[in-house]
Amino acid sequence: MKSFFTFTAIAAFLCLVFAGCWVITTPYKIVKGTVKGTYYIVRGAYEITAGTTKVVYHIGKFTYKVVKAPIEWAFVNEDIETIDGLPPKEAIKQGRVKNSPYTVKGKTYYPMSLEKARTYEETGVASWYGYETLRTKGGRMTANGEVFDPKQLTAAHKYLPLPTHVKVTNLENTKWVIVRVNDRGPFPSDFNPSSVERIIDVSEGAAKRLGFHKKGVAKVKVEAIELKKED
Repeated sequence: MKSFFTFTAIAAFLCLVFAGCWVITTPYKIVKGTVKGTYYIVRGAYEITAGTTKVVYHIGKFTYKVVKAPIEWAFVNEDIETIDGLPPKEAIKQGRVKNSPYTVKGKTYYPMSLEKARTYEETGVASWYGYETLRTKGGRMTANGEVFDPKQLTAAHKYLPLPTHVKVTNLENTKWVIVRVNDRGPFPSDFNPSSVERIIDVSEGAAKRLGFHKKGVAKVKVEAIELKKED
């Protein structure tokens, strides 16, 4: 079975984000989840607009807009010190981010292999992030060089390859959403030691759909979604 990280559409997107090359419009589908009997239909297209890279696609009722960030922008998580042994922005330029080891506050994290990520499933605590970026001037970029937009359905994970799509289910109310993992975190906070227990941080927009925006945290189940190119 082909890995969802090696199909043509994702390769094309990485080419756009990291190398700046041109790709013609390509429709595709994301078909199957890791949960038996669960299927997802996805349609989308690659676009080149106003000199920047933008990807727009849909997974059922969810819409995703991915934009390449200007390289001079600051990261959402400014504590990332190196990626694959390089300065983070140099690693992005060279396309060495997907599952490369990276360092935060002197600690090195080792993302899981692409094969292991295919069947990833975990239950734990989720929080949401992004509010702090609204108080800063200019934009912020994720760990893989995308524009961070708190309204989009995205998430940060310490060990999944970037990008990955996962289904997040709020076990306290059964609401669920599919998010695009495009950032690193959550990491231990100097002000909240218990934050190390979180397994994922979703965007503000995803937290609202999951129904824990006001509460701040929730117990969730996270499951990887497999992607396939449309025939």
